[in-house]
Amino acid sequence: MMAHEFKLLRRILKERSGIDLTEDKMDLVEAKLRPILKELGFPSTAHLTLALMKPDSDRLRLRVAQAIAVLESYFFRDKTPFKYFTETMLPRLMEQRAASRRIRIWCAASSTGQEPYSLAMLLSEEGHKLAGWNVEILATDFSEEALRKARQGLYSQFEIQRGLPVSNLVRFFEKSGNGWQIKPEVRDRVVFQEHNLLNDCQGLGRFDVIFCRNVLIYFDDQLKMAVLGRLARQLAMDGYLVLGSAETTTGVSPDFMPVPEGNHGVFCLTPDMSALRREARHLRAADAVTVPLGNPKVREVQLDRVTAELLEAQAKARGLTLAELLTEFAVSGTQEIEGWPVFKAGGGG
Repeated sequence: MMAHEFKLLRRILKERSGIDLTEDKMDLVEAKLRPILKELGFPSTAHLTLALMKPDSDRLRLRVAQAIAVLESYFFRDKTPFKYFTETMLPRLMEQRAASRRIRIWCAASSTGQEPYSLAMLLSEEGHKLAGWNVEILATDFSEEALRKARQGLYSQFEIQRGLPVSNLVRFFEKSGNGWQIKPEVRDRVVFQEHNLLNDCQGLGRFDVIFCRNVLIYFDDQLKMAVLGRLARQLAMDGYLVLGSAETTTGVSPDFMPVPEGNHGVFCLTPDMSALRREARHLRAADAVTVPLGNPKVREVQLDRVTAELLEAQAKARGLTLAELLTEFAVSGTQEIEGWPVFKAGGGG
């Protein structure tokens, strides 16, 4: 690969994913592009580069960026955060969420799925402790190919050997050809969705735990700050942010600080950020809109004005009234929208 070719690919990757590769990654990029060259019928990287320079190459640029950006992943990578999740995070959250019995986890930049499946296996091992609980795992990545592999849950012998205990292999996987297929009981615990960390994430809702590991190291400081700011807005006030072992929020984001135990790579919101969140909650409650439903279980719903306007627009797009849309939420038992509690007392039972 020529230097000018790498320069173009590096620029495309940063524009599409935020990842800024150093010059010493040229061989890695070349290796990742080989399947693309074969798939799309380009004789060489030079031919691919020429195609990328054409005005109508937007889709190709995205495909190339996705191929290069798939980050390394393996099961139970850096075991410490998984131990902390089981021994500290989960018990505390269960105590704090005893009323709702709901916990939401987001694995951002989840690559080919090993991280969210590792969490799903840990939750399965908790067994009866989580009976009656709704623990959601949302795993996102901007690479369509990575998500396809993750949803399939099929891994090679090499991938299985990287970090997966034999006991987990026996309990949660089945042999499939030359590889191993994760069992449906684990696979069904995870929802995979396309999302780019460069984009707004408010539509994903509020989370109790956010894993965003080993990706910020590829971002410049300005982008790190922007991404951490978005994550802070999606994290519950008493939630946890888990980064990679070589990553930190110190000196980058004023919204986070290390957890009191000093556990490496785990952070919580700063007191200032939590205070702002509480103040925002108070202001939203003060500027409330009450929508009568006439439902025997939930007679009315109370929303802040901004959420009411957003939901009314969604309702109109679906040919519904706001009350009809909220009735759907009431029937499904939803207690919050975008992470904010919306149902007000006034049910029939």
